[in-house]
Amino acid sequence: MCDFRTGVRLGVDVGKARIGIARCDPLGMLATPVETVARDSSGSADVTRIVEIAHEQNALEIVVGLPLSLSGAHTPSTEDAVAFAHRLATTAGRPVRLVDERLSTVTAHSAMKDTGRSQKRSRKIIDQVAAVIILQHAIDTEKTTSEPPGVQVETTPES
Repeated sequence: MCDFRTGVRLGVDVGKARIGIARCDPLGMLATPVETVARDSSGSADVTRIVEIAHEQNALEIVVGLPLSLSGAHTPSTEDAVAFAHRLATTAGRPVRLVDERLSTVTAHSAMKDTGRSQKRSRKIIDQVAAVIILQHAIDTEKTTSEPPGVQVETTPES
């Protein structure tokens, strides 16, 4: 049996307009959608809401998707997610981890299409589905390797 750390985790898919949130049960059996939070480019209402959800769920940690290009290179979206994760880490009061999320949004769009939902009607849900995919991947990785997934975000600002 692997050394899986029990506890609820939140998954976060950071987008330019919306942020999808998912959670898993304490045993990491299943990730499920929670909510879509509007991105607050001029303030911190988005971070505040995610921290509230983490407290409400008594989350062990928060897993933020790291959008890399297919080749693994950083993109403007990568830098945005890293900056957001740093903001979250300074206020969350629990570990924040960045995990590779390549193709999570593509997979989420495909899953929604397979259920017969139109892209327009699915915009708010798609972010939650992407967060579920990110979180489930992180859980599965930890269960396979017995190591926490991705990289923990430092709470001190970057120099």
